[in-house]
Amino acid sequence: MADPAATLERVLVVIPTYNEAENIGPITARIRKAVPEAHILIADDNSPDGTGPLADTLAAADDHLHVLHRKGKEGLGAAYIAGFRWGLEQGYDVLIEHDADGSHQPEYLPAMLERLKTADVVKGSRYVPGGATEGWPLHRELLSRGGNLWTRMWLGLPVKDATGGLAAWRADTLRGMDLDAVEAAGYGFQVDLIWRALKAGFTAAEVPITFVERELGDSKMSGAIVAEAMLLTTRWGITHRVAQLKGLFGGRRAVTAEK
Repeated sequence: MADPAATLERVLVVIPTYNEAENIGPITARIRKAVPEAHILIADDNSPDGTGPLADTLAAADDHLHVLHRKGKEGLGAAYIAGFRWGLEQGYDVLIEHDADGSHQPEYLPAMLERLKTADVVKGSRYVPGGATEGWPLHRELLSRGGNLWTRMWLGLPVKDATGGLAAWRADTLRGMDLDAVEAAGYGFQVDLIWRALKAGFTAAEVPITFVERELGDSKMSGAIVAEAMLLTTRWGITHRVAQLKGLFGGRRAVTAEK
């Protein structure tokens, strides 16, 4: 479905933040170096550590940086949706999901943008050939791989790293999806979004990346976030599989009736 003639020149990197004062300066500097023409939107959820005012200071010194101040911590998904809406209203051609903590390496963005020329969305993937993780304990690796296996089993997704949080979206892809219907607030948001894109007929590609564990600040991952993602994926999967069975048996009944 990707239109090779569509312009992809105006790029916005969306960075949700909550208590990332230690990381926001270094990560925005790396993004500006990796993709100098891209703009950055820091979507801050009223961080008590001063991330918001620090982002304002950075934006005042760089016209490629922008800040969206949100009223409070409402979850990763809500922050990204707000960032996407801001970017679409401003007329950007590409919107990129990017963590603030340095786990996502901006140096992969040029390769992802190049791949986006022939796809509707590109995921940075830890689990395709060439992808990897660094600094993770074994239980975190097993949790991530198990979550992706669970997702593919229920939903039949062709994407190897559906839970990955580094993604480049064409603006037209996001416009063609019902963003209002996105349910997940936490990391299940990643599965929710790619699942909706594929159901809508859009094409997805994966580019290998190395995911590096954060060095500064605290991870936002929690048991509640994992549980939300697992429960939502299971519910979507049951609905999906039931629909498949109805289609299968409905088709058989139609063939029998014709005979």
